[in-house]
Amino acid sequence: MQDTDSQSAGCTTREHSADADLQLQPIKLSHVDALVFRAPVSEPVQTSFGIMYDRPAVLVRMQSQDGLVGWGEIWCNFPSVGAEHRARILQSCIAPILLERTWDNPRQAFQTLHQRLHVLGIQSGEPGTLAQAIAGADIALWDLAARKVGKPLWQLLGGTSEIAVYASGISPSDPEKLALAKQQEGYRAFKLKVGFGRERDIGNLRSLRELLGPDTPLMVDANQAWSADEAQHMARLLAPFTPDWLEEPMTADSPLGAWQQLAAASDITLAGGENIRGEANFRDIVDSGAFGVIQPDLGKWGGFSGCVPVGHYAVAHQRLFCPHWLGGGIGLVASMHLKAGVGGPGYVEVDSNPNPLRDLIAGPYLKPYEGRISLSDEPGIGITPDMDQLRQFQLKY
Repeated sequence: MQDTDSQSAGCTTREHSADADLQLQPIKLSHVDALVFRAPVSEPVQTSFGIMYDRPAVLVRMQSQDGLVGWGEIWCNFPSVGAEHRARILQSCIAPILLERTWDNPRQAFQTLHQRLHVLGIQSGEPGTLAQAIAGADIALWDLAARKVGKPLWQLLGGTSEIAVYASGISPSDPEKLALAKQQEGYRAFKLKVGFGRERDIGNLRSLRELLGPDTPLMVDANQAWSADEAQHMARLLAPFTPDWLEEPMTADSPLGAWQQLAAASDITLAGGENIRGEANFRDIVDSGAFGVIQPDLGKWGGFSGCVPVGHYAVAHQRLFCPHWLGGGIGLVASMHLKAGVGGPGYVEVDSNPNPLRDLIAGPYLKPYEGRISLSDEPGIGITPDMDQLRQFQLKY
């Protein structure tokens, strides 16, 4: 699988027609701003490839000429200095294009941004960073578009308000303690981080299975930790504990043939998508048959314009559609609207680790009832950040 960026927004005639059916109103922007935040945490967040010593967020604020405001979020977890850089990319490369004209709909802006910035992505060696900034802008545009017509975004996209969620990011240190706390909060599905050594991974998974019981949905995420051979070996060792899926066991840019070989050798369903860009690449992984779970990250690539078609394609091919998110509250609630709008089986992940930039924004959506959350009927994504609360974490860049 190649991690290349499809600079086309994938706008087929059907998708243009679908936008027309939504009866969206044109958007003329007066302001486009990026706001950078960084919140300290008492315990670092561990992954197999790196550690987060704080929790960053880059929020996108857009105001239309009629005074309405939409919010988005750009993925910015790595490297540790990435938040400020992505904000500058938004202000210097994305905002001037968005302010040039009136947009008929967000997808039109999404496609134009990718086309206009394609060469810059090649020249700078940063197609991923540009795609992330475009994605955050697209989220804000869709929030604004839904607010203009007075509908919640999940409804505008043709979905229903209720979704299933799972507690993710359960770390290799004392995972039972965190899983139990999340279970008491109302979560009924859980995902353990692996990739920290064979014995540790097996011991943690065994402990969680014993704690949660045989019927509780339990997933594992290796964060690209292993080679193809190691992935096959670890899949065999983890299979007796019946995880629902094995996420990114090897690098996301491994050839599709390697993923197909792993899928054929593994008794555990494979999951991936957070590190894939471009609708064509997502269609390839669905068509390959190697992946049972498709996980685009709407703040890394695509926003709603890219990820809604991906979600519909995944669901139509009987895959679980489970949007990825591990960041602040705007992106989390946007991911919930993405899942609700697309429909079909699957979950939205909610990070279990402390994050004030998630909790202060998305607090009402962090306590599910029996593993499910109902989104509000408020227009757009239904939330507006309280800047008075967030200002203590805001940075100049």
